[in-house]
Amino acid sequence: MDFTPVIAQLWGTLSWALPLLLLITLFKSPWAKGHIGEWLVRLFAHWQLDAQIYRRLHNLTLNTPDGTTQIDHVFLSVHGIFVLETKNMSGWIFGTEQQAQWTQRFPRRSFKFQNPLRQNYKHLKALEAALGVSPAHLHSVITFVGGSTFKTQMPANVTRGIGFIRYIKSFRQVVFSEAEVDDMLQALKAGRLAPSLATHREHVQHLKRRSDPSAERCCPKCGSALVIRTRKTGANAGQQFWGCSAFPKCRIVQSL
Repeated sequence: MDFTPVIAQLWGTLSWALPLLLLITLFKSPWAKGHIGEWLVRLFAHWQLDAQIYRRLHNLTLNTPDGTTQIDHVFLSVHGIFVLETKNMSGWIFGTEQQAQWTQRFPRRSFKFQNPLRQNYKHLKALEAALGVSPAHLHSVITFVGGSTFKTQMPANVTRGIGFIRYIKSFRQVVFSEAEVDDMLQALKAGRLAPSLATHREHVQHLKRRSDPSAERCCPKCGSALVIRTRKTGANAGQQFWGCSAFPKCRIVQSL
């Protein structure tokens, strides 16, 4: 019996079914979801934020005293500088402005993740240092994409979907001149690290070193060495933390 027609038909089916299966698997991966979320944010920003008013920079990596910081999106305008952090997450989201960690919850499991407002604070400080602007003109914005639902009351600057556009547009007071905006845009373009795979890998290595309690650290504010100290009084007596060696001139602290 000649199985050639059957094999040919089977091969023809596999030739499109296997690539389709691989494509579906790829789109379900965290890597793909993250990139799709970033792409959607860029797309809606392009549609809804006038490029003549809001100058955009994406995937901005800057040097800092303790390594590098990577910023998802920066929008510079006469109304201020808006620093947007995107979170591609589903499920229920629980958190408050003061909590160090928020919770992503599903029916049978839950996960902890860093408070994105705290995560974005480092980005704001890096831009403040790079541009020499008042922190009052730097605005932290968070947007969740991916079908998540807030189960606790969130601050106005924590949004879902394209809610970040409405928040950014709510600022109408003019605080910079057009020339100042152009100067800041050029300064960031000149100071940024090239957006490349090598830059991303280097940034990831910096993050790993920061999370290593045995690694040397530098103060993100003054550049002095951070040292491990122990709280001597109060409710947290005995708890260790990273403190700036230039204390009391510099009072930066970080948790272990």
